[in-house]
Amino acid sequence: MKVLANDGLDQSGIDALTEKGFEVITAKVPQEFLLDYINEHKIRTVLVRSATQVRKDIIDNCPSLEIIGRGGVGMDNIDVDYAREKGIHVINTPSASSESVAELVFAHLFSGARFLQDSNRKMPLVGDTEFASLKKAYAAGIELKGKTIGIVGMGRIGQEVAKIALGLGMRVIAADNMVGKASIKVTFYNNQFINVEIETEPLIEVLKHADFITLHVPAQKEGFMIGKSEFDMMKNGVAIVNCSRGGVIDEAALIEALDSGKVRFAGLDVFINEPTPSKEIINHSKISVTPHTGASTLEAQDRIGLSLAEQITSILQIQ
Repeated sequence: MKVLANDGLDQSGIDALTEKGFEVITAKVPQEFLLDYINEHKIRTVLVRSATQVRKDIIDNCPSLEIIGRGGVGMDNIDVDYAREKGIHVINTPSASSESVAELVFAHLFSGARFLQDSNRKMPLVGDTEFASLKKAYAAGIELKGKTIGIVGMGRIGQEVAKIALGLGMRVIAADNMVGKASIKVTFYNNQFINVEIETEPLIEVLKHADFITLHVPAQKEGFMIGKSEFDMMKNGVAIVNCSRGGVIDEAALIEALDSGKVRFAGLDVFINEPTPSKEIINHSKISVTPHTGASTLEAQDRIGLSLAEQITSILQIQ
């Protein structure tokens, strides 16, 4: 019983599958050779993250394939409905990485609020000779406490973002066409907790009133969710973070908004042209950037590996 983890798998998942008699292959097979590899090795399960595509050609031409697994939430790199129509199980790990992505959102927010994305570049270069001028340049930082954060998309990750924001003393507003009200339980280290009800609003209201905006939505099938007209609706000095999918924000419009001062700063974990993002984007002094690492914590990868292993074992009824 062979499992191809083409985009890698945490050791916890490998161990759990191996104990059940699976052979786990972690060699990275290039996309153009994937179909032939699955057939040659009679792969029953293919596990991917965001890099590998599992489309109709593989689904139609790989008779040994029984399970397609996505280590993470979004499955836009898999033809999910088509695979299920063909009797193939499609699984993912929707809650395993929520906390990790939410924490990265705030890493970007804190970085931008205190100019860390720029000071971390310049201090090693001229910090010993231009210390005073850099100190003056970075003196106008802002606090998050007391500000309004607008969460676009109140799924699992959006709700984790809300928990952190509430803990920081922020006002939380949210937009989500599929969620009318979310009950957020904020649990503290000593097992005390509070429950906060958040009613969602139309997107336009969130864009108008938020000091910080964070996006947690699927890949856009047509156009951008956030473009020039949406930036024009926002407060002057707003900040925006995208740790969801590239293409949700019009990057050209974002640069224009940053250069004009409409947007104070941005945080991006995802880009339109991954894995070759725009140099103008990744070098911009007002953008905090990471290379699509929202789910890349040791804890999240451990949870993802174990969740995938449990689902595969259950589907194939391995005791």
